This record gives sequence, C-alpha cells and structure tokens, in this order.
Amino acid sequence: MTQVRLIVAVTAAAITAAALLLGGVVRNSPTVDSAQPAAAASPASSLALGDTAALVRRLQFQLRGKPSAQAYAALGLAYEQLARETGDPGYYSKADGVLRRSLALTPRNAVAVGALGSLALSRHRFRDALWLGRKARELTPQEVRNYGVVGDALVELGRYREAFATFDTMAREKPGLSAYSRISYARELLGDIPGSIRAMELAVDTATGRPESMAWTHVQLGKLYWATGRLAPARREFTTALSVFPGYVYGLDALAQVEAARGHLRHAIGLEMQAVNEVPLPQFVSLLGDLYRLNGQPGLAAKQYGLIGVIRRLLAANGVKTDLETALFQVDHGIRLRQTLVLARLAQRERPSIDGDDVLAWALARNGRCDEALRYSRLGLRLETRDALKYFHRGMIERCLGHEAAARVWFGRALALNPHFSVLWAPVARRALQ
Repeated sequence: MTQVRLIVAVTAAAITAAALLLGGVVRNSPTVDSAQPAAAASPASSLALGDTAALVRRLQFQLRGKPSAQAYAALGLAYEQLARETGDPGYYSKADGVLRRSLALTPRNAVAVGALGSLALSRHRFRDALWLGRKARELTPQEVRNYGVVGDALVELGRYREAFATFDTMAREKPGLSAYSRISYARELLGDIPGSIRAMELAVDTATGRPESMAWTHVQLGKLYWATGRLAPARREFTTALSVFPGYVYGLDALAQVEAARGHLRHAIGLEMQAVNEVPLPQFVSLLGDLYRLNGQPGLAAKQYGLIGVIRRLLAANGVKTDLETALFQVDHGIRLRQTLVLARLAQRERPSIDGDDVLAWALARNGRCDEALRYSRLGLRLETRDALKYFHRGMIERCLGHEAAARVWFGRALALNPHFSVLWAPVARRALQ
C-alpha cells in the first residue's frame, strides 16, 4: 500500500526541483506560479502532465553545456518519474548515477539527498530511505516534502507511531496533496475508512488541474471504496481517473478488478491486458494470469505467471528488492513453498510492518506451521486495519489449527467487508461458509 503513496512524493519533488532549476517558483498550491516567464514554467508543467521525457531531454541538453549539481538532481528526479510512468526499472539506475554526480559536485545538496531517499523508497530499501530522508531534513528543515520520505519509510519499518506523527507534522506545516494522501493512508491503516475517505477527498480537491495527479487521487479514493465492497462508487472513481488521464494504467488495473467482480470477465481481461501492455508491473501481470485462470484458460495464465520471474530479475538487477511481493505471489500460487517460507522470513525482517507480518503468517500456514502463523497473523492485525485479505489469511490459519468456528468468523468478516476481495481466495472463503 505504501508504494502508491510514493508516486505523489516523487512527482512533487520533481516539479519543485525542475521549477527551481529553471527559475520558476512553486507555491503551496501544486501549480507553478503563472507569473513566471513561460520558459521557467514549461518544464515543470510538462512534468505535472506526465510529459517527463521532454523535461529529461531539456535537462540532458543543459548538462552537456553546463554541468551543475542542481541540474543533475532535477534529472535524477525526472528519471525516477520515468521509471514510474514506463515501468522500466533501468531508470532507477540512471537516477542513482546522476544524483550521485550531483552530490559529488555539492555534497550538502539537500535536493539530491532527498531524491536518493525517494529512490530508496521506490527500490524498497526502507532503512536507507529513512536515513536519507532524515539527512535531507537536517539540511533543509523547512522543506516539508522530506517528511514524506521519512514517514513512508517508518510505515514500512513498522514504526507506526513515529510515522503518523511525521505525517501530522507534514499536514500541519504544508497541507496539500502529499500530506492529505498520507493522512488518508494512516487512517486506513488504523481501520478508519470514513476518515480515510474524507482525507483522500481533500487530496482529490488539491489535485485539480493536473491530470496525472487527479487520476492518481481518484484511483486511491476508488480503492478505499473497493476495499469495503462498494463497487458502484469504486467504479465511478476509476472511470473518472481514466476520463481525466486516458490510458492511466493504475486506473485500468483497478477497473479490471471491479469488472471481474461484476462478472464481466472478458472486459476485465481486456482492461488488464491494456495495463500490462503499457506498463508490465508484476502485480498487473499476476492479476492478468489470475483472470485467465478464472476464465478457464490455464495455458494463458501460466504464460503470465512465467513472466513474473523475468520481471523480478530485471527489478533486482536495478536495485529493487521484491522479497515480500515475490513471497506473497509464490505462496498464493503454491510455488516452492518451503523455499518461499525462507524468503518470507527474510522479507519480514527487512519490513517488519503489518504487511510483512501477514505475508509471513500466510507462508507459515501454507507450510503447516500454524501455531507460529497465528502469532504473526495477530501482529498483522495489530492496528485493527480493515483488510479482507488479512481476515481471510487469519481464517485459513484458524482452520489449520482445527478451530472451525473461529475460521468461519474470519471468513465471514472478509466477505462482509468485501465480497470480491480476491480473484483467487474470495471463492474459497465463500465455499468454506456453505
């Protein structure tokens, strides 16, 4: 869940750096000051609209004529944005290289340090991200966006009290899209879905005029509705995202899940295929495989599952840690369960969050180690997060322990919260209650 919040952090940082580099001024609102010359506002504006490639070309041209720490830092942030937009992890390596060049020219360069922090978040290197975020905050205490890097890292390290205090500070010092979206996430983690929705609605309002940011916030709002089984408002938000930013892959992926839940399986497969063809993220490819499997096309499903390993290796080659995501995929699909348990333990040590605890609990249960699984499941639910998949995992653990009545309670809670919480596992929960 953290990764989607990182999108805003990278975008806002890139807009700020680009505008400052080229003489623009960024106010508390998300847009560049229109009173600045057109040459100053254009690069930042194009980035806000997703036209990052144009900014990259301009920065590369500028660096050929006059290398500077500022320009390298802005280029690094733009590369991070391109990685998100294209799904090509090679841009992470490029970002790392130019950001370190920026620091070589100006060692106390807060923009570059903060950008390396957001890069570490994207690479799931959360301890590095925390150190870098704090370092950037020391260099420029007045720059609020570094609080986002620190808070996001703390969440993934399971240090929730500190994370939520950091988000509160961020919202108090500079209310806006990045702050509101993080407050929304904190409330979601604490089980306050109505409060989470209200905060995300504020984020939607602040994104007005920036199509990509508007699409992102509508998708996040839709996911909150989806998580509580409210298909109609979820579908409305996802279609709104696609109307303001046509072809937005996160909107396509989210809408595919809703269409599958509505029984429109062929339409869901078509939407997910569009997302995969545009940006082949592992979670998109995995869902497409699951949809094929549900549609009675095991050969096509196996083909998609086979791509996951290739994508993971490409991510790893560019510094991205995927242990937790890989463990969950393999446990879900019954792949090398004993080896996957070892991976899940490693992932949980690296990310001792409720997600790390839950994935380890699920891996333990699928390996028949149910007493230990129960301990980690309780940790995974310690914030009282309303998460149907975590409820389902707990039900399977209780069943593994022979606690049939308790298992039925947890299966019922999962389905009551979201009857369509998983293409793979919602049908299993329904059968268990028959």
